Amino acid sequence: MTKLLQEKTALITGGSRGIGRDMVLSFAKQGADVAFTYRSNAEMAGAVAKEAEQYGVKVMAIQSDASDYTAAEELIKEVVEGLGRIDILVNNAGITKDNLMLRMNEEMWDAVINVNLKSVFNLTKHAMRTMLKQRSGSIINVGSVVGIFGNAGQANYAASKAGIIGFSKSIAKEVGSRGIRCNVLAPGFIATDMTEELGEDTIKAYEASIPLKTLGKPQQVSDAAVFLGSDMSTYVTGQVLSVCGGMSM
Repeated sequence: MTKLLQEKTALITGGSRGIGRDMVLSFAKQGADVAFTYRSNAEMAGAVAKEAEQYGVKVMAIQSDASDYTAAEELIKEVVEGLGRIDILVNNAGITKDNLMLRMNEEMWDAVINVNLKSVFNLTKHAMRTMLKQRSGSIINVGSVVGIFGNAGQANYAASKAGIIGFSKSIAKEVGSRGIRCNVLAPGFIATDMTEELGEDTIKAYEASIPLKTLGKPQQVSDAAVFLGSDMSTYVTGQVLSVCGGMSM
């Protein structure tokens, strides 16, 4: 059976845990050579790389800070040298520093904007040169349904994710004629190691607000990412694909 990402290469930021980890494994399972970044936990990243390699593809685990412009440029060079090209870029790195606006300080705002939004600019800017030479590429920017309808206590996070939507639609218009697509993947509440810390009552409240009445699974987000990276979506660009159980209706 033909794999959906056979002979493609992908770079996924924030790939050592949560949704990013599942994307690395899903892309490898579908035949893509994969490079992914991690911030600090080399042991965890190594375990993900080892698991992905079992699918018979090339895997690169690279420690890098996507919010650093120069580091992002070096990252792209390293990936191109190691894998030969970049067909799919998934800007997945992200953090939260939640608080009500009256209690939110400048550091909370700057940190979230830098990691969540500036990193998307950094990686897209540097990867685009490679994609322009190839005259092909799929850029998948991971947003959030919070960037669509907002959320109390997450003004910084919502602003960063809403910014990703405007950024992506603009990039899609700029480079569509060169065969490069750019879309946003907007997850809702997804069950990861982070959500486990919320407590049972909080999770039940979230589930009650979701039309499908359950948290999503990382695999469900990864499946959508595989679609956007594959040749099944060659006529899809500038779109926001919400994987949220109906929350964004």
